[in-house]
Amino acid sequence: MSEDFTPRIVRCPRCGGDSVYSPANAFRPFCSERCKNHDLGAWANEEFNIPAPLTDPDGPLDA
Repeated sequence: MSEDFTPRIVRCPRCGGDSVYSPANAFRPFCSERCKNHDLGAWANEEFNIPAPLTDPDGPLDA
């Protein structure tokens, strides 16, 4: 059973270029290993963060 399908093209989250979103692309959703590693490095350098409410460090621990 052979089915033709059009691969889904998405925007690479790192460089904004086209990226094939399929199992054939080992780096999906990134377009390349370079973009994947660059993004990982940005997370490791804490360039990205998840906002959290400010808390008083001396206040109670119950949230």
